[in-house]
Amino acid sequence: MITTGEQHPWATHELSFGEASYWAQHDAGDDVFYTDAQVADRAKARPVVVVAVNGGPESVTATALKAAHSRAGALLIVCGDPQRINSVLGAGV
Repeated sequence: MITTGEQHPWATHELSFGEASYWAQHDAGDDVFYTDAQVADRAKARPVVVVAVNGGPESVTATALKAAHSRAGALLIVCGDPQRINSVLGAGV
C-alpha cells in the first residue's frame, strides 16, 4: 500500500523499529507492506498494489501512480477523490 499524503499508521509503527527492520519486512514479501509515495520507487513488485491518494502534491501522486502501475502484477487499486486522480492522470477513470 502506497500513501501519497500522511503515512499509514502501520508504516509509522513498523518504522519505529528502524529502517533496516522495515525494509527487511518488505524484502521478505510475506505480509502487507505500507510505504510512503516518496520512497515507493524502492519497493519491489507485488501481485496487488493499493494507492491511497490521501494528500500531498500532485507531482508526488503522479510519481506514486506510475510506480504502482509498474509494480502491480495482477491488480492495481487506486483510492481517493476521483476528480483529483483524473486531474493527475489527465484522463477519466
